[in-house]
Amino acid sequence: MGRYVITQPQVFQNIQLYIHFFMPALETSLWGESAPLVSKEEFLQWIIFEDDDVLVLNKPGWLVCHPSKNGPWSSLVGAAKEYLGMESIHLASRLDRETSGCVLLAKHRKAARIWQKGTEDRLVSRSYLAILRGCIKEKVSVSTYLGNDPTSAVFVKQRVTEESKKSKEAKTHFTPLTCQNDHTLCLVFTETGRKHQIRVHAQHIEHILVGEKLYGDDENYYLEFCEGGWKDNWLPDLGMYRQALHGRSLCHHQENVTFRAPLPDDFGNYLQNEIQMDSQLVENCLAQADRITEDRNRVVLEGGAS
Repeated sequence: MGRYVITQPQVFQNIQLYIHFFMPALETSLWGESAPLVSKEEFLQWIIFEDDDVLVLNKPGWLVCHPSKNGPWSSLVGAAKEYLGMESIHLASRLDRETSGCVLLAKHRKAARIWQKGTEDRLVSRSYLAILRGCIKEKVSVSTYLGNDPTSAVFVKQRVTEESKKSKEAKTHFTPLTCQNDHTLCLVFTETGRKHQIRVHAQHIEHILVGEKLYGDDENYYLEFCEGGWKDNWLPDLGMYRQALHGRSLCHHQENVTFRAPLPDDFGNYLQNEIQMDSQLVENCLAQADRITEDRNRVVLEGGAS
């Protein structure tokens, strides 16, 4: 199945998966107007964990979660249904197309309810890794209200705004792991799950994500990408084909289960080639991020603040 090491018995409870390899390299062909179809061989490489209840995948940053008009193998959910031979499956956690990392699919309603109720009760949490432009020396916590951006040509775009009936409170915590070559590798936690929350808050603190098309210096990158796909002459400005945001871990505190996803190759390559982080420093930062996440999860489990 997937390449993983389980440090405790392979049951739904008391699982932790430690994975330290990069996923296959991304190519320009993945970033057209519509992404290519998934092959079964590719899909098998994304499996982090599977049992009778759940399927946990390391979603690549070029693939949408929800089914699309291009058939079952054009989305993560569609490919999962084909792989499992099931007519329906429950998407218990999701990520935006250009965010990679842990996604959990429940195979039946009972498992879906465990994760959905856990999310509602704030018993489910994520950690993210992000590459931000500029150096952040200390932890930054952001608490604002978010709402639609009426000044933007992009309908889905959000912005920091005042408290109102339509705006929603959003809290994000950025913890720097290392700062090098005017970039910061950050561990990110959110206390709320708002649309594009991390990306909006990164822009708000003036440290935008590498690869950011919408919440960067020019939203026309996003508009042109939607109209005609990726253009190679953007790479020197954007740095990556997609935003440098990765869902590192997914935890259900009450069920005492944590899944971790390896860094995608594009993310790891940027760290090593553009920021000049050697492989040992990358591994050290991952270990540090996981220790911080474990400590935070322990506090939440004991009834502390999230």
